[in-house]
Amino acid sequence: MLSFIICFALLIGGYFVYGKIVENTFAPDDRETPAVRINDGVDYVVMPQWKLFLVQLLNIAGLGPIFGAMQGALWGPVVFLWITFGTIFAGGVHDYFSGMLSERNNGASISEVCGIYLGGAMKNIMRVFSVVLLVMVGTVFAVGPAGLIVTLLKNKGITGTFASAEVWLWIILAYYFIATFISIDKIIGRIYPLFGICLIVMAVGVIFGIFTNSAYTIPEIWTHFTNMHPDGKPIWSFMFITVACGAISGFHSTQSPLMARCMKSEKQGHFVFYGAMVAEGVIALIWAAAGCAVYEATGGLSTGLSEILANGQSAAIYDVCIKTMGSVGVALAMIGVIVCPITSGDTAFRSARLVLADWFKIDQNQIQKRLMLCVPLLAVGAFVGHLDYAIVWRYFSWTNQTLAMIVLWTASMYLFREKKNYWITAVPATFMSAVSMTYFFCASECLNQSTTIAYPAGIILAAVFLGIFIHATKKPMKAAA
Repeated sequence: MLSFIICFALLIGGYFVYGKIVENTFAPDDRETPAVRINDGVDYVVMPQWKLFLVQLLNIAGLGPIFGAMQGALWGPVVFLWITFGTIFAGGVHDYFSGMLSERNNGASISEVCGIYLGGAMKNIMRVFSVVLLVMVGTVFAVGPAGLIVTLLKNKGITGTFASAEVWLWIILAYYFIATFISIDKIIGRIYPLFGICLIVMAVGVIFGIFTNSAYTIPEIWTHFTNMHPDGKPIWSFMFITVACGAISGFHSTQSPLMARCMKSEKQGHFVFYGAMVAEGVIALIWAAAGCAVYEATGGLSTGLSEILANGQSAAIYDVCIKTMGSVGVALAMIGVIVCPITSGDTAFRSARLVLADWFKIDQNQIQKRLMLCVPLLAVGAFVGHLDYAIVWRYFSWTNQTLAMIVLWTASMYLFREKKNYWITAVPATFMSAVSMTYFFCASECLNQSTTIAYPAGIILAAVFLGIFIHATKKPMKAAA
């Protein structure tokens, strides 16, 4: 289990070392924050740092670092490397800058922030990208829990109206409406920190159960440095798209402005944004380790994990909790697979409301104006909720990482304008460009090309994006000359 311990130590060290480098590059100061200056009692509300961290963690995590990590474990312990280095050098950087750039621009939604630094065309692209992504996330995190609740009720012999997934979908959407509509400190600020703690406790329980059970051994990276995926899916770039929330996720950039509007000081950003991403990376590392350790590999392939995942991701989570924590795991698993996705879903719809509000310049202080956005958003969510779940999730994965790519380029342009080290964001931006573009060419739901075409196309496009950025950095110097 040495690989796991080393990666765990690197993640913790990354927070203190590289996270501090990122913070010093941005250079937070003592200026008045939007939460203090605007303080509208709805979205701009000062909250204590510990609460900001736990709410941010729950908003960005939900079941993302569990679902994605379990799926990523199909490739074997090589996934540990992506989770560890992705979190430190890409995900943490992405989350920190998406939060702090929002904070520096009056808590603006990420689409507006991108427009400030990348221009009006990119602003409009990001507006559409953000709203589509957020509605998909909110819907996916409503359909999944609804189905699981029905399964549990039927297992208990309960039938009738409340044993219908359709009924539970509407109940969850009704809750979304309430949570999206009211002040952020009424439900989200009061209850969600508790669920954030549950997410951490569940992860600690899983790894403790693995370490104390001699039947489970986390395989080492150096003895399993191969592609263990039973279906032979290539590591590049499928694994990098599949494990999103546990390494880097564009969805996080849509959530960071929520907490950017609630910070009392800019200096809280390192703990709230970079720290929450590292915590999510640790959770993802634990669940990836569970996927590798609990289930058997046959012929060097992750066949056992593949079989349990075939029953659904929720079933796999439930199974891991039972095997590592026993009866205590049942309660934690229920909280994890039902409550956590719902808490990410409602903040997704809340973020979508704020994106639309910023887009159309609709003041959110008045109740009727919030209703103008909440009602149509939830109506669209109800429609998407009746589409094929698997299709929605596949398109979400690519959209998610493409959004992360754009946000990193945005941060790079900001750092260039500020005459700071922009390579700290430009390097992961280039990498994520290669990941996103390769997947776009290769995936069956996109262009469905062979790796012979997809690999060079992804690399070339990433190089083109980097070239465009470098060219843009030369323009102001030429003008000055």
